[in-house]
Amino acid sequence: MHHRVYKTDDEWRQELTPEQYRIMRQKGTEPPFTGAFLGHHDPGIYCCAGCGSTLFSSKVKFDSDTGWPSFWAPINPSHIAHHADRTFLRDRTEVSCDRCGAHLGHVFDDGPPPTGLRYCINSAALAFEPEEQAIAEGLGAPAYE
Repeated sequence: MHHRVYKTDDEWRQELTPEQYRIMRQKGTEPPFTGAFLGHHDPGIYCCAGCGSTLFSSKVKFDSDTGWPSFWAPINPSHIAHHADRTFLRDRTEVSCDRCGAHLGHVFDDGPPPTGLRYCINSAALAFEPEEQAIAEGLGAPAYE
């Protein structure tokens, strides 16, 4: 079951690094080509750094050449919330963790088949579980293989 996570602002500040807090709780963005998971290619599962909710499989990660880790589908679409984002005079779709509300990044419709989507995600919002560990913990199979 997908239980919601509620924490006070002070609790988030204590649990997250200053950079994670700025990105995940204040809707910030890490500079392009700087994130720890940009060139990361190990097999496994990317989870929310705030609550551990499973988000993306390494099997759907691709190099978008945009400067941020990119994925063409979430493991479980219900784990990602979509919100209209009209900042900077542009219409975009923000994505957040549906479990804890952490800002993850944005989704665009210029990704590869089969979905045509590009989930452009901040590395600071992610934690990584290697494949063997993810299987042992029962984190679930991705929606797309």
